[in-house]
Amino acid sequence: MKLSAAEEGKEYIIKQIETDDEELDAFLFSLGCYAGEPITVIAHKRNGCVVSIKDARYSIDNQLADAIMI
Repeated sequence: MKLSAAEEGKEYIIKQIETDDEELDAFLFSLGCYAGEPITVIAHKRNGCVVSIKDARYSIDNQLADAIMI
């Protein structure tokens, strides 16, 4: 399931990152977003969502949310 379809407030484990863009992959890795890490969707927004990764909150757009498989 893609992160964009996740329920708000529920913790999920990242299964994989599906992207061919190395820059995008490196950016997500720098946020601590990689396979095996827990992630929680705090809120869904029109252009993306707010997520919690490793006690930090990030606003990510729909393209990033669709690349994160949970």
